Amino acid sequence: MINVIIADHEPIFRTGIAKLLAAEDDIRIIAQPQSMTHLISAVKGLLPHVLVMSSSFLPPLTDIHKLALAGVKRPIAIMILAAKTEEQSKFVPLGARSVVSRSASGDVLIKAVRELARGGFCLPADPTGKSRREVRHKVMSRLSRRELKIIAALVQGHRNREIAARLGTSEQMIKNAMVAIHDKTGMSDRLELALLAIHHQLLAQGTSTNGALCLAASTAS
Repeated sequence: MINVIIADHEPIFRTGIAKLLAAEDDIRIIAQPQSMTHLISAVKGLLPHVLVMSSSFLPPLTDIHKLALAGVKRPIAIMILAAKTEEQSKFVPLGARSVVSRSASGDVLIKAVRELARGGFCLPADPTGKSRREVRHKVMSRLSRRELKIIAALVQGHRNREIAARLGTSEQMIKNAMVAIHDKTGMSDRLELALLAIHHQLLAQGTSTNGALCLAASTAS
C-alpha cells in the first residue's frame, strides 16, 4: 500500500486529489494537513511514501530537502503540484522527485505517485520538443556508448564502485570517465548530470507518457 499525504491550501482541490488517488486500490491517503506546522508534524509522525504538495504551500524552498529526509529509514518522495512547468528547475535540485502541473490528468498523477513510491522520478515533459531534441542530439553526439551507460547507472543511484562492477572495469577508470563526461556536458557535479539526463531524456529508460517523463528506479542485477 502506498501511503500519501496531500498538502494544498485550497480545500476543494485538495479533496479532489485525495478522492482521485484514494479510488486506487494500492494508494491510501493518510493525512491532508492545511498548514506547514501540521504538514511537518504529519510527515514526521506518519512517514508517508509520497508527499503531494502544492507549490503555493511551500515555505522557504530549502525545506523541501528537509521534508524529504524526515523519514529516518527511507527518504520521502516529494511531488510538487506546480502552476507552471518551468518551476521544475527550482524544485528538483532541492529534493523534489516529481513536478506535475496542477492541471495534469488523473492518470498522470496516479502514474507519478506509483513511480515515486518505487523510487523513481516523474517530471513534466518539455513543451518545446524541438529544443529538447536539439539538446539531446548535441549532448549525445559528444558521449560514447560506454559513457551513456555510466550516466544511466549514475541516475539509478549507483556509486563508482558499483558502476565499475557492472561494467567490468576498475573504479579508477570510472572516476576518469566521470571527469570526461563532466567536461563534455559542462555539468559540475553528479546531481546536475543526472538532472540533465532526466530532463532531456538522454537514456533509454526514459519514456514520455501523457506529458510526463517518468524514470524508473534501479532494478536488482
